Amino acid sequence: MRKYYWCVAAMIAFLIWSCQKDKNQEPAFEGFVQPAGFPVPTYNVAGNPVTKAGFELGRKLFYEPRLSRNNTISCGSCHLQTSAFTHHGHDISHGIDDRLGSRNAPPIMNLAWNTTFMWDGGIFDLDLQPVAPITNFVEMDEKVSNVLEKLRNTSPYPELFKKAFGSSDITTATMMQAMSQFMIMVISDQAKYDSVMRGLASFSEDENKGYAIFLQKCNSCHKEPLFTDHSFRNNGIGAGPNNDSGRFAITLNPKDMYAFKVPSLRNLAYTAPYMHDGRFYTLQGVLTHYTSEVADMPTLDPLLKTNGTPGISLTSQEQAQLLAFLNTLNDKKFITDTRFSQETQ
Repeated sequence: MRKYYWCVAAMIAFLIWSCQKDKNQEPAFEGFVQPAGFPVPTYNVAGNPVTKAGFELGRKLFYEPRLSRNNTISCGSCHLQTSAFTHHGHDISHGIDDRLGSRNAPPIMNLAWNTTFMWDGGIFDLDLQPVAPITNFVEMDEKVSNVLEKLRNTSPYPELFKKAFGSSDITTATMMQAMSQFMIMVISDQAKYDSVMRGLASFSEDENKGYAIFLQKCNSCHKEPLFTDHSFRNNGIGAGPNNDSGRFAITLNPKDMYAFKVPSLRNLAYTAPYMHDGRFYTLQGVLTHYTSEVADMPTLDPLLKTNGTPGISLTSQEQAQLLAFLNTLNDKKFITDTRFSQETQ
């Protein structure tokens, strides 16, 4: 009898241990998954498949201040997760030694679908994109060769690179690939809009009317579901205090004067201020621009002129309804997802 009770006790103990083990076990790492309703990514995921080790290394590098000259500025310094990876509250970003840039930091989200990067599209490959802020005088002001040397002499980076890429040798290619693995995983697709499109929720009356207005007057440039067509357009904002010529500085094509990349409308509640130079602090200010402040000029986007008159006609009620719809694009899960947060340990 005593032996029987011992066997029962041992079995119970084993079951408790097994349940606790399963409870504490980390969920399996999925890697990159194309969200339902999203198009095929433009980034070559097969050429740089996301692994758990590569993603975690990329995340560590994203928050690594050694990427800057004086080891004080990381990518995460100007791309804050709580602000949908923008520099919230700053019209133009502050970099190393508190130097001022000339543009508002664009959000980091859904980059796997981008064909160009930066407001002027000066970079066309995500694997090359980090080179720009690292070497820029007002951002990180460092040389890539110096960054590599610092990482080679900092534990645990050699071990982390070996785990991710099979070699402890740290190269420009593997550093950029790791950062890309992190960045293409930073996906925002859990807003109310996404739930509605997937049949899991419904728009309110005002949201539904705002959606209809959006489809009629905004969707030509801000195409669903990414809410950008990745094009470059002059939206009548003008040169601004920095006399920024936009994409013209890249192409030298006069047709590109004052043209900037069409930004996504996702997560606008977290990414103020707006426009390439952060001149508008509220969404109402943005709508006021489009309804009554669009400047007519030779390169103004034709979609912003009706019968020769610049701007988009929106009544006060239509503006309120449009704002109601835009609020359905805010993804609270995205800005709180611990997978994208800086490690605390």
